Amino acid sequence: MSTAEPGRGASAHFEESWAGLLREGLGLTVHPAARQRLTARTAELLRRSWQDDPACTAAAEEAGTLLVDAHYTDPSVLARAVELLHAHPVPKGRGPVVAGAFAAGWAAALRERTLRDQEEIRAAADTARQTAERSQRATEARFRALFENAPIGIGIGDLHGNILEVNRALLDIFGGRVEELRGRRITDLVHPEDEPGTWQAYDELIRGERERFECTKPYFRKDGEVVWTHLTCSLIRDEERVPRYQVALLEDITDRYRLEERLRHQATHDTLTGLPNRAAFIDRLERLFRAPLADARFGICYLDLDGFKFVNDSLGHAAGDELLVAVARRLETAMAPLGHLVARLGGDEFVMLLERSRGQQDAVTVAKAALAALSNPVPVADRRLSVRASVGVLERSVATTTPEAAVRAADLTLYRAKEAGRGRWTLFDPGHHAREVTRYAMSVRMPAALERGEFFVDYQPLCTLSDGSLAAVEALVRWRHPDFGVLSPDDFIATAEQTGMIMRLGRWVLEEACGQAAEWVRRFGPAAPQVNVNVSVHQARDARLAADIGRVLRSSGLDPRLLQLEITESAVMRTDDDSMPTLRSLADTGITLAVDDFGTGWSPLGYLGELPVSGLKIAGSFLADTHRPEAAARQSWRVIEGLVSLARALGVKVTAEGVETAADAERLRAMGCDWGQGWHFGRPARPGEITRRIAQELRRAAAHNDARHYSE
Repeated sequence: MSTAEPGRGASAHFEESWAGLLREGLGLTVHPAARQRLTARTAELLRRSWQDDPACTAAAEEAGTLLVDAHYTDPSVLARAVELLHAHPVPKGRGPVVAGAFAAGWAAALRERTLRDQEEIRAAADTARQTAERSQRATEARFRALFENAPIGIGIGDLHGNILEVNRALLDIFGGRVEELRGRRITDLVHPEDEPGTWQAYDELIRGERERFECTKPYFRKDGEVVWTHLTCSLIRDEERVPRYQVALLEDITDRYRLEERLRHQATHDTLTGLPNRAAFIDRLERLFRAPLADARFGICYLDLDGFKFVNDSLGHAAGDELLVAVARRLETAMAPLGHLVARLGGDEFVMLLERSRGQQDAVTVAKAALAALSNPVPVADRRLSVRASVGVLERSVATTTPEAAVRAADLTLYRAKEAGRGRWTLFDPGHHAREVTRYAMSVRMPAALERGEFFVDYQPLCTLSDGSLAAVEALVRWRHPDFGVLSPDDFIATAEQTGMIMRLGRWVLEEACGQAAEWVRRFGPAAPQVNVNVSVHQARDARLAADIGRVLRSSGLDPRLLQLEITESAVMRTDDDSMPTLRSLADTGITLAVDDFGTGWSPLGYLGELPVSGLKIAGSFLADTHRPEAAARQSWRVIEGLVSLARALGVKVTAEGVETAADAERLRAMGCDWGQGWHFGRPARPGEITRRIAQELRRAAAHNDARHYSE
């Protein structure tokens, strides 16, 4: 069924078909004007039911009720109406939902109408019995006419369970003769699908402990077919209130019951594979948690096909559907001996539910069986496809989790299996799951956190090694998280990149850093430091980066020459990378670029001269290694010296990160390193602290100049 919004042509066609349905003589004769009003009202209710968001099932139910109120009670009306609703294109695949709601409203209204009729018949029967004691012959005639001509089946039995009388409608329901029913015992009519409590209620009735009960009950017809009925059984007492008889009223609801069963099956089963769907799986899972035993355990094996999108893209969706059906059959066959539910959750995702697990090994056995079932090629579209799948395995005590948390944990475990190389199963790891949940919580909160001002920027000094003066500051974003405290970039930047939030966050950091740098320029003039801002791989490869930075510079008034972008090696791995035109356009505006953490990546050294960069930042891990045992330290110093020499040969400025001691700073200066960054020169600090440092350096410089002036 189409999920697009139905056009006017489709709506007009539906209204015409709907009017024809109500005009074709079904039900009782209806005045044309009344039928037109009924047609318009019910069509409007059905349109509202599929157009409202979410679907307005109450409107569809009301439409069904109005038809019954107007005497459209023939089951063929319901069947044709449901068929018409399924055929009409409605948005978001709501056809089955609207059809089901309409059928439910029609069925409920018909049931209420029937119950009223039943009550009238029961009251008439009771009246007939009372009147018979006063006027035997007249009452007998009236009762017999009512009994024989009633539109629903009526049976009368004694309190020993023997059938005494049946009417013509009841004979039609059972497909037998009077002699075949009269004299039989009511207890002979047991059916395996009787509702729980039906026969207990019957025993209470004949003992006089209740006056009536009703239920949905199946019976076997004479020809062996099953007929479904709505049964109302009442106790008949004499004038002294002593129980004498039992009366059963049976309405044949077989067609309605089967329609409801079909609709119920459609609501709980996948239309493509016939497997239980997500709703059925969740319902079965939730049942495990309603009244579990103290030591109850369960397992979930969450399976996803590897590379299924390639099948759809290369062979077409028909082949993809054929593959899914074949996978479903194989999983069903593999799980049948183990007795586990197999469901399709959607797309190429399947799940196996272990409702009585004895431990992790049971769940692992299911995962292995599922992968083994898919190990042989599958015939699809006149070819044999090799199928691989990944499985996330969760096995837990029912008392330690919830249905929602269990499904989420199994899903995350599945993606761990995919990240580990695919074509395998992976067992749930509580520690890893806790980290993933924390990461997910941060990703969900991050957009609102940016709006609420939970992020802030610290600045770490970069100093010239020749005299230790402040040359630049690096903008470092922090998150003041209400639950986890102040988080450094290492705690959330990866999450921001995975969720795409890095674009908004990076733009905000640029705005903050450029605004602060412009403020220092206004206050200190040429003494204001350059500001360095980190740019992620995603930002560097975004064609909008240059325009964003241009807008920020214009807004803040900052000279582009006072902004340096620090980019990791992975952002400039190849000269033909998508980021290169953007980086070159930024360099043309006067913005300087530096390669951050240089020496840790795999970038070819041969094309460094072609990059539009003016600086290299040697990764702090190299300097940290100089404090290891002597042999390792010497090796690290040789690497650093080589990197400095390379930078000098390329004519770019070189900065060493991780400088913690004066001795390290002096040795780097002697090698020809230009700038240093690390705790020796200052830790990341708030803007106010950097402002005080700039002012302090200006005062020292002024005092030094004054002293030199007087000495001359």
